[in-house]
Amino acid sequence: MIAEKMKPYLQNNSAIRAMFEEGKKMAETFGADRVYDFSLGNPNVPAPQRIKEAIREILDEEDPVFVHGYMSNAGFPHVRETIADDLNRRFGTAFRAENLIMTVGAGSGLNVCLKTLLDPGDEVIVFAPYFVEYGSYVRNYDGVLVEVAPDKESFGLNLRDLETRLSEKTKAVIINNPHNPTGVIYTQEAIQQLAGLLEEKQREYGHAIYLISDEPYRELAFDGVAVPFLTKYYANTMVVYSYSKSLSLPGERIGYVVIPDEVEDSARTITAATIANRIIGCVNAPSLMQLAVARCVDERVDLDFYDRNRKTLYEGLTACGFTCIRPQGAFYLWMKSPTEKEQEFVEAAKKYHILMVPGSSFACPGYVRLAYCVSYETICRALPEFEKLAKEYF
Repeated sequence: MIAEKMKPYLQNNSAIRAMFEEGKKMAETFGADRVYDFSLGNPNVPAPQRIKEAIREILDEEDPVFVHGYMSNAGFPHVRETIADDLNRRFGTAFRAENLIMTVGAGSGLNVCLKTLLDPGDEVIVFAPYFVEYGSYVRNYDGVLVEVAPDKESFGLNLRDLETRLSEKTKAVIINNPHNPTGVIYTQEAIQQLAGLLEEKQREYGHAIYLISDEPYRELAFDGVAVPFLTKYYANTMVVYSYSKSLSLPGERIGYVVIPDEVEDSARTITAATIANRIIGCVNAPSLMQLAVARCVDERVDLDFYDRNRKTLYEGLTACGFTCIRPQGAFYLWMKSPTEKEQEFVEAAKKYHILMVPGSSFACPGYVRLAYCVSYETICRALPEFEKLAKEYF
């Protein structure tokens, strides 16, 4: 008999993954070129050539016992130092190797943070819409997820509602910037206002409130929009990062957590997080990929590829009559459903072999998410089908 704690997951498995599996079956039936799968944020852009070169160099030059062996649970010291130096150069920070923990992607990094911080009953606040797995991660450690209502005008940070959700039980607030699923980038002004509110509440409650910044899309920003680096605005910040998007390495599961010296009781917190990295079952991040990304800190995927997709899809959908948030970052487009029950709209789209994720999967009904990290040709072939879909509603 499976655990009672797992039974709800059987009934409410990830709609995004379910859609992805449905897309594969549709491709077998109709042909991959006639299925327009916008469900999963799986980059269609190959990793930079330098990644392949770095892996070959490591395997040729380094001792295989070293390359494939254990290391500190926090990761190779020189890898963490290299990444810390890169962050310091780019953002004016002062991190050391000791401030970084290499993790099995951002998902593992978030679990490390929550395992480190949460006691049963502690509350973690998220801004709707939000990545569906946040709730699962919080419940892994018997925490309580608290949702802030979406600001449907701009999909920015709804600080007015946040203030009503904060309580003495609040242990952490998670933000995702650039944002999945809306593509919005929170401004420096909004971040400063958020920091001010959290500082005020820390004083009122007499304990730390941690800001966990989930940043796998940090490098994917368009139109010259800057992505604020949050440790510069709020002391009790932990940054979670993944190379899944910036280097197109989602299946390699490699990322890191930054815990600055400014975090309350930082030495014990860093030690606890390093232990958490081990005891959640990861032990350490993949050794070969740690070594590879350290040689590729200056590499990026082709941002122009995503930018062309972004503009083509946004302009094509708005021309059809759909209402969309113009994305500033990440590779998602957030579209208002023409029907109140967006699940019905998602099902209608399948007649045209279009796969989208319902907004209710992100705690924001009435919208759908499209991942435009697909090929440009897929977008071009999909737009005539969106036109047919639009004629059912407009």
